[in-house]
Amino acid sequence: MFDFDATLPLMALQFLLLAALLNAIFYKPLTKVLDDRDNYIRTNNLEARERLAKAERLTKEYEQQLADARRQSQATVDAAQAEAKKITAQKIAEAQKEAQAQREQASVEIEQQKQEAMQSLEQQVDALSRQILEKLLGPTSLVR
Repeated sequence: MFDFDATLPLMALQFLLLAALLNAIFYKPLTKVLDDRDNYIRTNNLEARERLAKAERLTKEYEQQLADARRQSQATVDAAQAEAKKITAQKIAEAQKEAQAQREQASVEIEQQKQEAMQSLEQQVDALSRQILEKLLGPTSLVR
């Protein structure tokens, strides 16, 4: 059925030579390129993950710093508002004291003017009553 003469070992030798030649010329460079590409992709993927992790860390740090800055600015604003309220309350109290002092001074002045007016009126009343008495009784009866 099969004739195994010298062609079979020759074909096997040709096959092995072709496989060795293809391996040396084609498969090794191709597998090297594929391995290099795989290493390149793996390296880039790892670097990208590291960069992403670093970016996330930086984002968290910046968000924390931003939150701290917001808290500090809010505390500063609150302190400034409290100080402004305190200053306003002091100014209002001073203005009220000054207004009260001016009212008291005006009241004293009004009282003085009232006393002066009353004294002036009393003098005028005395003068008028003397004049009336002089006219009614005459100038001699007043001198006694």
